[in-house]
Amino acid sequence: MFEHALSALDALMDPTRLLALFAGMMVGMVFGMLPGLGGVAAVSILLPFIYYLDDFSGLAMLLGAVSVVYTSDTITSVLLGAPGSPASAPTAIEGHALAKQGQAARALGVGFLSSMVGGLMGALILLVAIPVAGPIVLLLSTPELFMFALVGLVFASSMIGKDLAKGLASACLGLFLGVVGPASAAADFRFTFGQVYLLDGFSLTIVALGLFGVAEAISMLAAGGGISNIPIAVSNWGEGFRDFWRNKWLVLRASIIGVFGGFVPAVGASASTWVAYGHAIRSTKHKSKFGKGEIRGIAASEGANNATVISDLVPTLLFSVPGGPAAAIFLGALFSFGYYPGPRMITQNPDLMFLIVWSVALSSVVGAAICFAITPTLAKLTRIPFGIIAAPLILIMVVGAYQSTSTIGDIFMLFALGALGWMMKHAEWPRAPALVGFVLASPMEQYFWLANQIHGWSWLARPGVLIIGSFIVIPLLLNAWRWWRERKAPVVDEAAEVLNLPHAEDHKTVSLILAALVSIAFAYAIWEMTGFNPSSRLMPSLTLLPGLPLALWLLFRAVRDYTPQRDPAFNEPTVLFALLGYAVAIWAIGFSIPTIALLAWMLFARARMRLVPGAIYGAIVFAVVWLLFDQLRGDAPVGAFTGLS
Repeated sequence: MFEHALSALDALMDPTRLLALFAGMMVGMVFGMLPGLGGVAAVSILLPFIYYLDDFSGLAMLLGAVSVVYTSDTITSVLLGAPGSPASAPTAIEGHALAKQGQAARALGVGFLSSMVGGLMGALILLVAIPVAGPIVLLLSTPELFMFALVGLVFASSMIGKDLAKGLASACLGLFLGVVGPASAAADFRFTFGQVYLLDGFSLTIVALGLFGVAEAISMLAAGGGISNIPIAVSNWGEGFRDFWRNKWLVLRASIIGVFGGFVPAVGASASTWVAYGHAIRSTKHKSKFGKGEIRGIAASEGANNATVISDLVPTLLFSVPGGPAAAIFLGALFSFGYYPGPRMITQNPDLMFLIVWSVALSSVVGAAICFAITPTLAKLTRIPFGIIAAPLILIMVVGAYQSTSTIGDIFMLFALGALGWMMKHAEWPRAPALVGFVLASPMEQYFWLANQIHGWSWLARPGVLIIGSFIVIPLLLNAWRWWRERKAPVVDEAAEVLNLPHAEDHKTVSLILAALVSIAFAYAIWEMTGFNPSSRLMPSLTLLPGLPLALWLLFRAVRDYTPQRDPAFNEPTVLFALLGYAVAIWAIGFSIPTIALLAWMLFARARMRLVPGAIYGAIVFAVVWLLFDQLRGDAPVGAFTGLS
């Protein structure tokens, strides 16, 4: 094992791979500081570019981004009071309260160091899990691997969001997107609806960018303006270092909580962080300080969230079960490079496993150091309108998506899935299960087909299958029992109460439209799959037969609960239609003119920049986008009516 660890370290020290790792870290830090984006958007942006690198460099780039997201989002949470991600909500509560008291450096110092410890703890667990879990993984066969994937999907559906029906429907929708295109077990092209573009199925890059990146960009563009009006000064790190040392054992305990949260597929950093934050409250006599600027709350939450996002890779690497959305994208990248997590990876690719460990450890330490260096400068830039950031962000998404097939269908699909992600967000359908389902569709179909070919249906009675299946059944029964006991008690959204935020609003019209669209799509797909070969119908049946009743139930609820809503402040549909119009304009007249118009709209109408600075900044962004096209050896889209690019 020691020789493989040294070999992997030597491979990572290659200048190209180190550069890729640091480039991923920079992207992860930027996206960590943008509220609502985080690790999923960071790895989604990088995904189309990693395939121009060798496998070690590409995976190191993704790991660099994942490892520092929860370190850099501490900056946004403390300075702006806006959580960089849901898992940073406790940091925003305590850290921003301290920042308003003039103690921003103290809060940031503890946050950065706790995140570093959490990342190193996650790397250590990865290192230990390789030799310990290897023999266990070798005992698993296709039925058990299928059940592990199913457990991860159900956990993602039930533990993310507050409505189990919406979570399961979202997972079914992701599986449906994943089975579009060629069938793995027979010569069928499924659900292409006569479109040549769909013959190869959907691209992971486009699905991830659309559901998360575009959907969040729409919301932030619609909000307009800056997040903070008063820049906050940052100086004097010494007190933060002393606070970290005083709370070192709390940070270690919180990191262990985060590690166990990462082991359970799809629990995610949000749940682990709140558990660790609760532990910090329970473990002190001075509970009244929490919510008003308690440093222990920052230490616990930051130690937990970074440990979780790294230990998410343990079930991903050992069982092909993504621990979270970012891990799901990393799993897809592994498949693309020809690596298949599980027995094959442990026995044949130990160097890759140790490369992952070294990448995570190095990124955690260097990322914390960079955050210390850049925060004083960033604190002066808290009034930048998001439109200025959105301009290059959306165009980079377009360039990244267009690399999938270099057809206009890539751009249409990016914004169509962005519209779907936006509707899911406002209808309170969790998007993480959809992404996890999309990534797992292909391996689940292979495991399901092989299990039936080898064992018939007798595999359902195998002891391993029954044990793994109990991970689904027992929590569901416990939840049902808990619901029965508490059905008359009011449910309080504790996170919203602590943050003093309103409860998430379910837009009734959006809920109705989404449930109707999904119901129609599932019903039509069931009718179409009757013409497939029996082997090609296995996975679609597993997806659509439960998916349609769920969608119809949600449609019934949406109709029953529907009340007309008029919210003058809800202007996000305007931004959505503007982006959809941008896609149509690219198809009609080419890339350049619509892009210039989009830049002008975002910079002058949304960000309200002055003419000369806005024109210079827009020209720079436009030039960088064309440089990306050139470096990626691709041509910009050409207009169907003009022939112009």
